[in-house]
Amino acid sequence: MNRIGQPENQGEQAEAVSDACLIERAKTDPEAFGILYERYVDRIYSYVYYRTGNHADAEDLTAKTFYRAMQHIRHYQERGLPFSAWLYRIAHNLVANWHRDRGKRQVVSLDELHSLTVGEGPERAAERRERTETLLRVIRNLPPERQELLILKFVEHLSNAEIGKIMGRSEGAIKSLYHRTLLSLREQYEELEEGGLLAHEQE
Repeated sequence: MNRIGQPENQGEQAEAVSDACLIERAKTDPEAFGILYERYVDRIYSYVYYRTGNHADAEDLTAKTFYRAMQHIRHYQERGLPFSAWLYRIAHNLVANWHRDRGKRQVVSLDELHSLTVGEGPERAAERRERTETLLRVIRNLPPERQELLILKFVEHLSNAEIGKIMGRSEGAIKSLYHRTLLSLREQYEELEEGGLLAHEQE
């Protein structure tokens, strides 16, 4: 049995069922919603974790996301975007409320990037870690909406249209924000890199 009480082979058979069919069934059949849950829970959890930075809150907000989705699935209407965009939008709103209630800045948690150094030589690994730390400092200093854009783009691999749906912006606005974000990232990263080089030279 899997974590929602379905036989494992049923989960495998569900892979062949389209989201559209499952959504229609889920409006009256809780088991169909359970298959949708299994299909998307890991992606939603990953998104929430990167937005919150800790596992306990990510688990709680992921559960709330699917509970809210289950409550409103009867009113869901397909609008040319994947079902996942609707789930991300729900998670986006819950995370925004979570940050507002705590009155703290959104933080991108990308600790997994350090695993990229495994298997490298000590000098190469140290250089990679230093560059990663610099990039993370830049990302954490970005406004919350730009942090979220980078997560949706590079972690979740969503399209501009899907990101626009989640963030409540047009596809054109997302393209513009993405361009400005990359320029800002490059400028800030280069400034930090230059500052680091100067510090090493002065030592």
